[in-house]
Amino acid sequence: MPLAPISPDAPALIADIGGTNARFALLTEPGGAPHAMRTLACADHTDIAAAIEAYLGGTATPRPARAVIAIANPVTGDRVRMTNHHWCFSIEATRRRLGLERLRVLNDFTALALALAHLGPAERLQVGGGVALARAPMALIGPGTGLGVSGLLPAGERGWVALAGEGGHVNFSPADDFEIEILRHARRRFAHVSAERLISGSLGLPNLYLAVAELAGAVPEDLAPAEITARALAGRCPHCARALEVFCAMLGTAAADLALTLGAQGGVYIGGGIVPRFPEFFARSGFRARFEDKGRLGDYLRAIPTFVITAANPALLGAAAVAAELE
Repeated sequence: MPLAPISPDAPALIADIGGTNARFALLTEPGGAPHAMRTLACADHTDIAAAIEAYLGGTATPRPARAVIAIANPVTGDRVRMTNHHWCFSIEATRRRLGLERLRVLNDFTALALALAHLGPAERLQVGGGVALARAPMALIGPGTGLGVSGLLPAGERGWVALAGEGGHVNFSPADDFEIEILRHARRRFAHVSAERLISGSLGLPNLYLAVAELAGAVPEDLAPAEITARALAGRCPHCARALEVFCAMLGTAAADLALTLGAQGGVYIGGGIVPRFPEFFARSGFRARFEDKGRLGDYLRAIPTFVITAANPALLGAAAVAAELE
């Protein structure tokens, strides 16, 4: 069946594709806010084009002529194979299949980094630290299905440049004796223990809970990440509570390492879909103490503010900024 003609006033499609969910929206005017937002489960669709068609089928606007897709994956060429989901696709073939004039695909945390400079006070929760320096580098790290890492660097007249990397796959670095035992436990199961193997949602929390329970001599249950978090917050399972506390502390170490690497005196931002679910627990956890626990560089880190991003669908804002540049 041929695609409908593209209107000269056609909207732009923007998307944020994670390992679990795909979030879509439309832009109908330059500089306008995304609207018609909808979230679809990736598992419900055979491929990315099918998910996009399902979304577009529920809108009453003309078909888009341009699209920007932020995806939880490296984007190094035409072929994209998702790390934490089975979708694999050609960017050019997808563009043709959808009848798009322009299609840009970029890493989801690169898109999220582009949104950092536009977040207002109500769209972020500060957890410790001082005042962010203007026009200084910003760091971004966030556990979701996996662990995303990026940064936003000042670039003179160009404004800002967002980094495209895969920092979630660096080697996990333990910071105390208990975390060394957790690393040993994980090494018995994985040839490479990345930060993502322990500091993430669907991957990390179950691995942490398993390690914490078995190191305590208990028989772990088969628990989904949401159940581990729920039991921890309700105080119904000491092993779940310990796992979530260790999760926050490990994230503090990883965030501090990133802050030091980028010189992120503009602040460190926590994105992803996990931490915003328990902001009160996170604020009183060991995250900030671990963030500042860097010996001679402790004073340097104590001055850097850390923020939990509370804005809804912030990666779509970054994708919208990229869409505005597509001619």
